[in-house]
Amino acid sequence: MKMTRYTDYAMRVVIHAGSKNGDLSSIREISETFEISQNHLMKVVQDLSNAGFVEAVRGRRGGVRLATLPENINLGRLLRHTERMTDLLDCSGCVIAPACGLPSILNEATAAFIAVFDKYTLADLLRKKSSLRQLFAIAGVQAESF
Repeated sequence: MKMTRYTDYAMRVVIHAGSKNGDLSSIREISETFEISQNHLMKVVQDLSNAGFVEAVRGRRGGVRLATLPENINLGRLLRHTERMTDLLDCSGCVIAPACGLPSILNEATAAFIAVFDKYTLADLLRKKSSLRQLFAIAGVQAESF
């Protein structure tokens, strides 16, 4: 299974925000750290904000921070929010779909994939928070030097 770039960016946003201990991260900062388009990132952040994963603070000194504790952000829930996990393969137009076992196998595989993410929270990804912060600082310096 391959997740979309949208989910990738959403995961990066919550990891970055989670590493900041409640401090705000600007869209520009996150964009430069991960070399992601600011326009695309703004759409991801707005969606994550509307879903309650992050809080977006507007204005000159605004930015993004987690809307709740990392322990409360379940990765399975985030994945379900950002991905359409129901149709790995669209069998609706297939002539053999009514007699084929593939749709049920795909549903089982999808459920197993999501079940792994359900076992983890953002807190699990932030266990080495100080290392993450150092890497983000290094990435920020590299991005500014271009």
